[in-house]
Amino acid sequence: MTDARGLPSERHERLMDMRAERRHISDADVEAAIEEVDGSELVSLLEEFVHLPRGRRRSLHLRSLLIGLYLCTQDTGGKIVLERVTDILYFRVSPRVREGLCIPEYGDTDQGFEAAYAVVRRLFHAMKNAMNPSPLPPNGHLSRGQANDLTAAADVENLEERERRLALFTEFVLDASVRPLHSLLTELAEVSLGVDATPVRTFSRGRRTNGPELATDPDAGWYVREGDHRDPDAPVAESMRPSSPPAKKGKPKASQDRRKTSLKKKYLFGYDAHLIVTRDAEHDAVLLDDGTPNPSVLPALVLGLALDKPGQRPAYNGLKVLNRLRERGYKPGYLAGDRAYNNSEPDEWQLPVRAMGFKPVYDYRADQLGKQAGTQGAILVEGRWYCPSMPEPLIKATIDLHADRIDRETWVRLIAARRSYRIMPKENADSDGYQRMMCPAQAGKAQCPIKPHTMGRGTHLPLIDPEPSPTGPLKVCRQRTITVSPEAGAKQWQALDYGGPEWQRVYFRLRNSVEGYNGYAKNPLAEGIESAGSRRIRGVAAQTILLAFQLAHANRRKIRKWLDTLSLGGERPRRRTHHRRQTKEPKSWTPAGHLAPAA
Repeated sequence: MTDARGLPSERHERLMDMRAERRHISDADVEAAIEEVDGSELVSLLEEFVHLPRGRRRSLHLRSLLIGLYLCTQDTGGKIVLERVTDILYFRVSPRVREGLCIPEYGDTDQGFEAAYAVVRRLFHAMKNAMNPSPLPPNGHLSRGQANDLTAAADVENLEERERRLALFTEFVLDASVRPLHSLLTELAEVSLGVDATPVRTFSRGRRTNGPELATDPDAGWYVREGDHRDPDAPVAESMRPSSPPAKKGKPKASQDRRKTSLKKKYLFGYDAHLIVTRDAEHDAVLLDDGTPNPSVLPALVLGLALDKPGQRPAYNGLKVLNRLRERGYKPGYLAGDRAYNNSEPDEWQLPVRAMGFKPVYDYRADQLGKQAGTQGAILVEGRWYCPSMPEPLIKATIDLHADRIDRETWVRLIAARRSYRIMPKENADSDGYQRMMCPAQAGKAQCPIKPHTMGRGTHLPLIDPEPSPTGPLKVCRQRTITVSPEAGAKQWQALDYGGPEWQRVYFRLRNSVEGYNGYAKNPLAEGIESAGSRRIRGVAAQTILLAFQLAHANRRKIRKWLDTLSLGGERPRRRTHHRRQTKEPKSWTPAGHLAPAA
């Protein structure tokens, strides 16, 4: 049904409601938006590859569109709707501002709004198409045959170039949002990061995975709560299948409950948003004596973003963002991710991450505990190199904890006792990742009869009891040092002793920060990034552009609240900090739960 103006009545009513709620935006707010956009250097970046067809002179410039997108996030609490962008640029800023931005005037009628909306929409899609890394067009139900033909005929180099442009765009948008703290971030000796993928919906109804047609957002996929979050109907590489933990006593085996485990719930249709969040891994955000936050401990902020189908290519997407961060000058520190990342192949994740200078910190599945690898006699136990004669109870401590053969207090003592058996570095790793290391006896941490000069150092040092061998001592035992290659135990190696106090401090701070940020940005009263309605344009490029602006708004919101709670120059803070929850002591953590509090 249409009205006298030729518009659907539903749309006419929506435009009338928008006019009724309209409030003008002050010139000061617009000037702040202009400063943000000009400082981000996004305009010069986009002008390199966004070229509109020849013809009539463009009536709206990229700079004005970006200003409108920024103002829209400020006006809606982090959401972008092109109708609102149109209303802001053409009807809510002052005539003086419109003249300065060279925005033409349209009549405040349905027809005038539709004409202005068409201009905004064309320019946004031109910008999006220049950065679209997908060969599949959105908004239509492609048959699988059509999708296969389009993918086979696509220019791979052109798609890679578009993917690079999209990564640059998100980088510039997020960098602009952290500009108030950029100097502090670059001055840090190390920038520690947490990486995680969180599901976000897309504005499209999902179709059956093996059905004849694709959804109107062909780049999205189904997200499943269990396992690796991939669609169980999609092809899954064996390397990505999570192994089942060993069954405990008194519980049925997985094969007896096959029906329950095979019916995996498809939670949502959308994307995995791979977020890189920075956090101070050395300090907690504890309050000062006056009850205000410590200004030297920066808030958790998003520095990088990549979108992909749920559960697919976690290593590729994480590495893509990390490479961009290194190129932006951030000094690599600790890096913590969930098990989807360290379950990747070493050439795809672990080795490149270490080559960039990051120090990975991992947790492990139940089937990855205990002894994991070996080189030249040394054994890798839960990510660290140890003496081959380390007692069996220390090697299997975490396995025994999961099997209820030891209690949590015993596990803590056994994990601490491992330190005396650790293979110690003699020097830093070279540029290729090779490192000279020496056995604990040679390093003065233990006594070993194979090396008589290490004996008699005192009863405070453990006495190693090597097992006799007809072939003689192992290489790590008979030599003063060994050279460990980066490929040795690469899949499970990590920079800290698993379960130790430092590991708990770093790992949980980084993991909790990225999980906390996910919840912060998913707040339905703010950015609401999980909601499909907050990004109503389909396709991976459009979803990435809109999500980047949403996360940039979340960064600014977090920085603004943090600054308002600081007491600087003797002045009282403008805002009282939120009440912090009482959390459990990190040192009480074990893989089987926290220790019981002391009586």
